[in-house]
Amino acid sequence: QRRSFFEAMPVEKNEIILLGNSITNCANWEELFPNKNIINRGISGDITLGVLDRMDEIVRREPDKIFILIGINDIAQKIDPRIILENYQKIISTIKEKSPKTKIYIQSILPTNDSYDTFKNHQGKMNIIKQVNQDLAILAQKNESFFLNLYPEFLDTENKLNAKYTNDGLHLLGPGYLLWASILKKNI
Repeated sequence: QRRSFFEAMPVEKNEIILLGNSITNCANWEELFPNKNIINRGISGDITLGVLDRMDEIVRREPDKIFILIGINDIAQKIDPRIILENYQKIISTIKEKSPKTKIYIQSILPTNDSYDTFKNHQGKMNIIKQVNQDLAILAQKNESFFLNLYPEFLDTENKLNAKYTNDGLHLLGPGYLLWASILKKNI
């Protein structure tokens, strides 16, 4: 449904796309950045293969910038990290080929907090998240893209997603979105 909505929307000039899953989807980015042409392309539950599958709608827009945050649902589904990185590479390659002027920003996967039991499949995977993030930083550099390491900014003293930013151990509350926006601000 959301993909169909995206495909029906007209293309505008100077778009900045935020691309990802529910964590991206749940923000009102146009309120956080009111004077920018922000396009929210988050779909709840999406994985890297899902993003790859909908790249035609993204690249036809030839946006100025794309900020990608995807991968936690892959990890929850026990998709091999190598597959996650291969899909990321295909996403980046598609953007570079079909929208070569677009600046690409790879954002690290956010930490989770296993004190909550709402999203059990997403919990207990911090080591995998950290490894994928390290690999994403290398991938971004290799592809002359930008890497934004959000991960450490959201940690508490126990190295978990800070409870002031979440109420389910995975998704963000308002203060979490304000923090994220403050990190993105200098690049948007």
